[in-house]
Amino acid sequence: MAAGSRNIMPSLFLTVFIDMLGVGIIIPILAPIMLDPSFGMLAEGASGAQRNIAIGFLIATYPIMQFFGAPVLGALSDKHGRKRILAISLIGTLAGYLLFAYAIYIRSIELLFISRALDGFTGGNIAIAMSAISDISTPESKARNFGMVGAAFGFGFVIGPYIGGKLADPAIISWFDAGTPLLFAALLTLVNILLVFFRLPETLSHPRHSEISLTTGIRNVVRAFASRQTRTVFIVVFLIALGFTFFTQFFQVFLFHKYDYTISEIADVFAYVGIWIVIAQGALMRPLSRRFKAHQMLRVTPLLLSLALFMIVVPDKTAYLLCVIPFVSLSQGLTLPNANTLVSNSVPPDRQGEILGINQSVSSFAMSIPPIMAAYLTNIDIHLPTITASVLIFLAWLVYMVFYRPSA
Repeated sequence: MAAGSRNIMPSLFLTVFIDMLGVGIIIPILAPIMLDPSFGMLAEGASGAQRNIAIGFLIATYPIMQFFGAPVLGALSDKHGRKRILAISLIGTLAGYLLFAYAIYIRSIELLFISRALDGFTGGNIAIAMSAISDISTPESKARNFGMVGAAFGFGFVIGPYIGGKLADPAIISWFDAGTPLLFAALLTLVNILLVFFRLPETLSHPRHSEISLTTGIRNVVRAFASRQTRTVFIVVFLIALGFTFFTQFFQVFLFHKYDYTISEIADVFAYVGIWIVIAQGALMRPLSRRFKAHQMLRVTPLLLSLALFMIVVPDKTAYLLCVIPFVSLSQGLTLPNANTLVSNSVPPDRQGEILGINQSVSSFAMSIPPIMAAYLTNIDIHLPTITASVLIFLAWLVYMVFYRPSA
């Protein structure tokens, strides 16, 4: 671990944790407010198929806008430092949460889309945090440090959805409703902004000037797949992100339709998913990374993830579903930090902001496709998005096994 990083990592961990806590809080809310006619977010006569499509486009809004915004923030962080741009990104997140809550209260679907677009465009938080970690990490410590951020990500997924579900449940406190979790997420983000300003040191020691443009995301995707140096890695990252997004973004819809879950029950399931991600990235990643290199673990974990996702569609009772979820979470929890490590290690230290910005573009591009496609697939069969996720991640593993060659 680089000098001084022991003091910085707790601050980055806390920053990512609070950010993901806010993201997690929203998860159990989206499906019920869009799919349940009693919430009044869509016209009363909207069909179930129309509601599925509407939530698909709403979910896709965030990654589409992030696709254009995150590279801009990444380039700005290379030039002006991680701390300042991370704070700006979080301010956009704060505004997005407040607009989201207001949209729920006035039943404005248009404002709901605007809130997700704003949050998405300024949502380069994780990519900037990853760049900061790369700044302070050695090649040997990078996978472990990325794993710590993954653990923070997982903690957010454990606590966030659970808090979101309970804050939206009027059975707990009479004035709780679907907008309450958004207000709490906004408060958390305000705390996060203050922490970044007063606790997080600047990690960028050698600023560099990168071109800043709204079309950077498009050029990043082209560059990712055109370069022989990074092509295979980014194809694998793209397929993993594409596949896992088919699962995660419509899992709440799956639970709503198949098991008739409420906001609170969806929150409980996502918290359970997060517990196992924390176990993978907080307890297993470090000892495994000491014994195996990132490229060695990726020979196994995507295949396990593909098989586990396929098993998700089999159960018809909650008890069986809860037996399968740990295998999904553990395999994904080990796949993500190792894939990020491969991306980061593909370029020199002075290009970390650039390459992780490209990685964010590829991931955002991959994440923007499934919600819309999954909406139409759900109208055919609610199991199809998860089956598609399994197939795509199997293809990622196959591409990796056939074409990836680790550098000496």
